[in-house]
Amino acid sequence: MNVLVVLIPVSLILGGLGLAAFIWTVRSDQYDDVDGAAARILLDDEDAPE
Repeated sequence: MNVLVVLIPVSLILGGLGLAAFIWTVRSDQYDDVDGAAARILLDDEDAPE
């Protein structure tokens, strides 16, 4: 029972840190262009040297 006194606050703190990190990535526009890099590799470079 004494272990729960430690594990419950630790899990809540880690969950809060994970949520804060997720909110920070959403606000800093990390997920805006999810298909851009995948599609960009299929395009030919127009200005590529021969």
